[in-house]
Amino acid sequence: MGEIDLLKNYPQTKRNLEQRQERKTAEDHRIGREFAKDYFDGDRRYGYGGYKYHPRFWQPVVPDFQARYGLSKESSILDVGCAKGFMLHDFCELIPGIKVQGIDISEYAIGNAIDDMKPYLRVGNAKELPFADKSFDLVISINTIHNLAVEECRLALKEIQRVSKRAAFITVDAYRNAEEKKRMDMWNLTALTYFSVEGWKKSFKETGYRGDYYWFIP
Repeated sequence: MGEIDLLKNYPQTKRNLEQRQERKTAEDHRIGREFAKDYFDGDRRYGYGGYKYHPRFWQPVVPDFQARYGLSKESSILDVGCAKGFMLHDFCELIPGIKVQGIDISEYAIGNAIDDMKPYLRVGNAKELPFADKSFDLVISINTIHNLAVEECRLALKEIQRVSKRAAFITVDAYRNAEEKKRMDMWNLTALTYFSVEGWKKSFKETGYRGDYYWFIP
């Protein structure tokens, strides 16, 4: 278990937090949390503002996962919060033959997944993963479980640990000081659970999560 930034090569975007805070409404939160078409492919105020595949996003990232976890064509990966399957697609491009599965709460995302990943993705909730114990060599969850309420988030941590037979990596909304907490409050659209870094580490210990982790801090 360790704090490691495996997304360091993911392209960074400049965020206008003040503008985001000024424009956010309760309706924006409601629509965003539906995780439907508006969240992925609607107006930017509801979420991504258009979620399309481009190799520049995950292709620079997945080699770091391969190196960290010694992934090969014999390995198996679960992506919890897989959206349209773009990261799993790039894993399969990098490591032909690797076994992949993805799960996401969004029927829209699964229904509009990248074509080659559709057979491997399903609708489901991170708090109750439909897989047997120790099913995957690596379980990944990027900016997902914090969208659950606190107790459900704790269940998700336990579930990720349960279905992993070797390794796991998650990223969650977090902050290290009052200024970062303010920035998170300004940015957050869908997360129901975000703690300080130390608060998350306490939750990891309490739930038995033993995988790697890193933070999303806008």
